Amino acid sequence: MSKGPEPVSIQERAAQFRALHRAGSPLALFNAWDAGSARAVVKGGAKAVGTGSWSIAAAHGFEDGEKIPRETNIEIVHSIVESVDVPVTADLESGYSAEAVGVGETVRLNIEAGAIGCNLEDSQPADGGLRSIEDAAERYRAARRAADGACPGYFINARTDVFAQRPADEHDSSMVEEALRRAKAFAEAGADGLFVPFVTDLELIRQLARQSPLPLNVMRVSTTPSIADLSAAGVARISHGPYPYLIAMSALESAAREIA
Repeated sequence: MSKGPEPVSIQERAAQFRALHRAGSPLALFNAWDAGSARAVVKGGAKAVGTGSWSIAAAHGFEDGEKIPRETNIEIVHSIVESVDVPVTADLESGYSAEAVGVGETVRLNIEAGAIGCNLEDSQPADGGLRSIEDAAERYRAARRAADGACPGYFINARTDVFAQRPADEHDSSMVEEALRRAKAFAEAGADGLFVPFVTDLELIRQLARQSPLPLNVMRVSTTPSIADLSAAGVARISHGPYPYLIAMSALESAAREIA
């Protein structure tokens, strides 16, 4: 009787995930919020699954901003990991702790759940304001220490909310410079990727991709350039945030209206 394939270790999954980040040929993540949505995404051809904190919170009756308990988020990540045969990275918001040591504990729990990476924000969950570079970097250092002790190769995606501080028509190169200052500090602290949501201007995206010390991740919204344009700009990863959830809920509402 022939044996099935050997199980893939979490370190192997982490290496697979890291290799998918290629400037000009980006990893596209259509973010999931539970095991069912993760299976659907993988069935559609996804090479990896990323969770979305907004979507997970909304699906369970919470607002975004660490309102959902950390334990609930981790349980959902575990259920997703158990349901798919691809790498899973989790949105951990700001790390579910006011202290850097708590961020490290959140990363450790995420790894125990089977995830091979995470997003961590440099903003405050209460109001979205930016932490100081020094404060944020210390939190990434704590995350790196925890990850190295539990899953070497774990991918820490450092999300900077610089472009969330002002409306899109006020975005400019000075904000690129601030994001890059943060990227340098976060890279030195052990981050592996730079996630810059809410930037939609293609020239600013090009500047970020060209100068970032880390692979650039952007989020697609209705006003974001096409995947082809983002690829040509040098983006290495494209997320879709809450939009898959909104698409699914809109379809569900439409179907319910027809029946009602």
